Amino acid sequence: MPRRPIRVTGDPEAPLRAALTALRTELGVSGDFPAEVLAEAERAARAPVLPEYDATDIPFFTIDPPASTDLDQAMHLSRQGTGYRVRYAIADVAAFVVPGTALDAETHRRVTTLYFPDDKVPLHPAPLSEGAASLLPDQVRPAALWTIDLDAEGRTLAVDIRRALVRSRAKLDYETVEKQIDGGTAEEPVALLAEIGQLRERLEVDRGGISLSVPEQEIVEHDHTYELRYRAPHPADGWNAQISLLTGMAAADLMIAYGTGVLRTLPAAPDGAVGRLRRSAHALHIDWPHHVSYAELVRSLDPHRPHHAAFLQECTMLLRGAGYTVFRDGALPEITTHSAVAAPYTHCTAPLRRLVDRYVAEICLAVAAGQAVPDWVLAALDALPARMAEGTRRAGTVERECVDIVEAALLKDRVGEVFDGCVVDVEERRPTVGTVLVESPAVIGRIDGDHLPLGERLRVRLTQADPGAAKVRFAPA
Repeated sequence: MPRRPIRVTGDPEAPLRAALTALRTELGVSGDFPAEVLAEAERAARAPVLPEYDATDIPFFTIDPPASTDLDQAMHLSRQGTGYRVRYAIADVAAFVVPGTALDAETHRRVTTLYFPDDKVPLHPAPLSEGAASLLPDQVRPAALWTIDLDAEGRTLAVDIRRALVRSRAKLDYETVEKQIDGGTAEEPVALLAEIGQLRERLEVDRGGISLSVPEQEIVEHDHTYELRYRAPHPADGWNAQISLLTGMAAADLMIAYGTGVLRTLPAAPDGAVGRLRRSAHALHIDWPHHVSYAELVRSLDPHRPHHAAFLQECTMLLRGAGYTVFRDGALPEITTHSAVAAPYTHCTAPLRRLVDRYVAEICLAVAAGQAVPDWVLAALDALPARMAEGTRRAGTVERECVDIVEAALLKDRVGEVFDGCVVDVEERRPTVGTVLVESPAVIGRIDGDHLPLGERLRVRLTQADPGAAKVRFAPA
C-alpha cells in the first residue's frame, strides 16, 4: 500500500539536504551495518542455498524506477486457454539469511527499509539487497516463484508457489513500459500487463476495494529557493501494483486455508478520520457530495492536477490503522480483511525491503509443498506483529519528520506572508492548537489561535518555517 513518496535533488551541502542528514543522526538510523553483519552478507552472497527447480528459460522482466537496484519482483505474463498465467518471481531472502545469525538479528532490528527524500536506509546490506539477492537482469537468482492462473475476467483459478532459479531478461521502468504498450511495440508478456491489470482493477471496483495513485512530490532547488512539483503515477504503476496485490491475496488465501499465517489487516476507517479528510477536500476545493463514497471520489481524481495530487497525499491517512495479525492452528482472527483491498491480503512481494515478507514466503512454500512450516518461522510468528508495528512506527516518524523538513524548506523565505487555508483538525484538549492545510503550495502545518474554525476556510499567516527546526507554523491572519 502507498506511502507518501518525496524526492529531493540538489547539492548534498544545501540546507535541505543537510537537515535530512541531521535527521538521520537524530533518529539514530544509518545505512552502515556492523562489520560482523556485513561480513556474513558478503559470505552469503558468494554461497547462497540454491533450489533444484530451474525456471531460467522463462523470460522474466522487472518494472521499477530507473535508478532502483534492490529488485524484489520479476514477472512473466502469458495467455493460458481463454485466460492468463501470471508468473511472479520474488527474491528468496531465506537463501541468504540464516535464522539465528547476526545478519538475521540485524534485519529484525531494522524491520523495514527506511526511505528519506534524498536517500534510503536499507533492511539488508548492499551485497544482498542490491547484489546477489536482487533480481537484476541477466543474473541467475534464487526466487520464490508464484504461478497464478486467471480466467478470462482476471479471477484466480489456481495458485502454486515453489523455489526456483530464475533469470530476468530486462529491467524496465514504468514510462518505458507505458510507451511500448501505447505504441504497440510491447512484446506479449509486457503488453498483457495492461490487459490483466485493467481486469484486476475492474474486479477491485466490484469488490469495493480502492488503490491510491499517490503522486510523488519532488522538491527542486533553484537559486537557494525550493519549488514543489508532483509526478503523477503512470497507469503502468497501477497495473504493476495489481500483480502484487493479486499475489498478496493469493498468499492470504493459502494461509487462511491452512489455518496458520500472518495477514495485513485494516479495519474500516473511523468517522473522525473520514471527517478530517472531508475537511481536506473542502480546503483543496474538491467537491465531495455526501452521497459519493470515498472509493468513488478517489477513482474520479486526476493525479496530474496539483490540488487532486495534494488530496491523494492526504488520503494515505486512512491507511494508518493497518496492522499485522497472526493466527494459528485454524483459529482465524476476528478481522481477516484489509478494508482498502476489500479482501484478505498479506505482504509477501518485497522481502528485500520488509521483514515480514520472508516469513510469509516460508509459510506459503511449505503449504504448497504439503510440508510442515519450519520451526524457526513458527517460533518467530507471535512476535512479528509487534516487531512490524515498531518498524512501521519508525517509518512513520521518518515520513512525518521528512515532510516537516521539506515543507519548512519550501516556505523558509515566505515567513510573514498570508495564504488561503482550512483548519482540518483541532486538538480536543487544547482547542487553541490545530492543523491547517494551505491551498497553495499544498502544505500542512500547525496553527495557533483562539476559536479556530474547524472545517472552514480562512486566511493564515506563516509565522515559522525553519528546515533546521523541521516545523511549519501558522496563525490566523
